[in-house]
Order: sequence, then structure tokens, then C-alpha cells
Amino acid sequence: MKMLRIVIADDDGVTLMVLRKILTSIGHEVVGEAGDGELAVALAKEHNPDLCILDIRMPRMEGIAAAREIQANRPTPIVIVSAHTETGLGVEAAAVGAHAYLVKPFTENQLRPAIELALTSFEKSQALEGQLHKATEAVEHRKQIERAKGILMRQSGLGEEAAYLRLQKTARDGNRKLIDVAKAVIMADQMIRDSSKPATTPPTGYTRNQR
Repeated sequence: MKMLRIVIADDDGVTLMVLRKILTSIGHEVVGEAGDGELAVALAKEHNPDLCILDIRMPRMEGIAAAREIQANRPTPIVIVSAHTETGLGVEAAAVGAHAYLVKPFTENQLRPAIELALTSFEKSQALEGQLHKATEAVEHRKQIERAKGILMRQSGLGEEAAYLRLQKTARDGNRKLIDVAKAVIMADQMIRDSSKPATTPPTGYTRNQR
């Protein structure tokens, strides 16, 4: 495992000391330590760590809320640790973006795989988000291309296939992406529409000071 820059947070000083000792011994760097959730969020923003390890019960802001804030600011692998084992905590932690859950007290042999799990889960979630983004982008691009095709059909009297082929040829001849050509067609059409709108003039006898 490569060296990670890690922010740790726990309101128990002994747990912080143990965490720091274990992490350092296995080759990681602790770049920030916090005794409450608010400071943990601030340290994560300041240091942009590779991983955060957060206690679930902390003053000012609990670990679940801190994890949510950290993920909202910058997606980060997170391990939640807790002395509590009540039902639902792991699910709740996962729902706000935590990638592994560890029950205290823990040992190096338990922490190490929890970190590896968090990193693996984070990579998978990021890959899935990337796929979803590409799919959403593809749908939006298709809508814009269809709109541009409709504009060419209206302006030039072309059929659907001929209009699409013209878009493709324009893109190919100009060494441009099809979506960029479609956006240009849409923008040009909008400019024509805007220029053809009648200018609004104030009614006869209107003065600036008239109420």
C-alpha cells in the first residue's frame, strides 16, 4: 500500500495516540488530528488528505455529519470508527459516503484491511459516478444534436437523415466534435431569432421622469 496522507478525528486522546502510532508504523503520514467533527472538516479542507478516519461520536459535530461535509467539499475515502455497535450505524455511515466501518478497540491487523477496503470502495464509487456522468452527458449531447438536426431541417428543408449527415460532414471537415457543431447551429439559430424580434419602444409621450 502506498503512503497515505491521513486526517484522524476522535474525542478520546488515547484513541488518537493509538491511531497515530499504528498509521505511522505502517508507513502513513498523519497530517491532521482533531478532537471534534468541526475541526476534522476544517483539517480535511486544509490538507486535502488521501483518507480520513473519523470517530462516530464527537462533540460539536458527529462523525456522520463530518463525513457528509467532507464528501460535499471534496470526495475522500473515509473510515468511520466507533465504540458503538447499535444496528444501522454502518448503513448510516455508508449513506453519507463512508467507505469502511471499524469497531473500537481495534488493532493494526484490523485497521489495515479497513483502510484497504475504504480505498477500494472509494475507487469503485468514483468509477461508477464517472460512468453515470458520461451516460448523463451522452443523453444531453444527443438531445442537442437532435435539436440542431431539427433546425437544419426547418431552415434548409432537409430530411432527417440528410440533416444528420450534414452535421457529421461539417464536423469532419472542420475536425470538430459533432456536439460542438450542434451547439454552434443552436447558437446561430438563437442569434437569428433574437435579431428578428421587434425592438420595444416606449409609448408616445413617455418621458424618463414620468411615473
